[in-house]
Amino acid sequence: MQDAITTILNRYDLTGKYLDKIAIEELNNYFVSGLSRIKATEVINCQAPKIIKEAAARLYEEQPELLRPGGNSYTTRRYAACLRDIEYYLRYASYALIAGDINILNERVLDGLRDVYNSLSVPIAPTIRSIKLLEEVLKQELKLNGIYESDLITEPFQYMISGLSEQDI
Repeated sequence: MQDAITTILNRYDLTGKYLDKIAIEELNNYFVSGLSRIKATEVINCQAPKIIKEAAARLYEEQPELLRPGGNSYTTRRYAACLRDIEYYLRYASYALIAGDINILNERVLDGLRDVYNSLSVPIAPTIRSIKLLEEVLKQELKLNGIYESDLITEPFQYMISGLSEQDI
């Protein structure tokens, strides 16, 4: 797992170059946004159950068929698995947020997801919607906690949505 600093340094090390103006600017952006990323991660850590519960409630309100017989969240076991997955997306988004690098999402979330979801016949559209709802609920929580730089949390969620949308699940 790499962070923004390691990614930048590795890129320059592989080419045998000193850090140039672009690298210094990327590092500066990472450090300037550091406090906001830490505060957002603290909100996630403290409010995760609430965020997950709200995102799930919104998903099932929009798509109640998921909870009915034949729906992918029908039965207690499947419902619990869906909540667990929603929690995973939030947790890994927080890792990407604090690292300042979305590439962790490939390694930890997106790379093996196709096989798992195919084997379990998990529909992708509700999964993508749940990730979008997590982002929306988290932005609201950040505002409630006086954090108005919520745009920085968009990248990990959008990256997961985009990655899942491109997969043939």
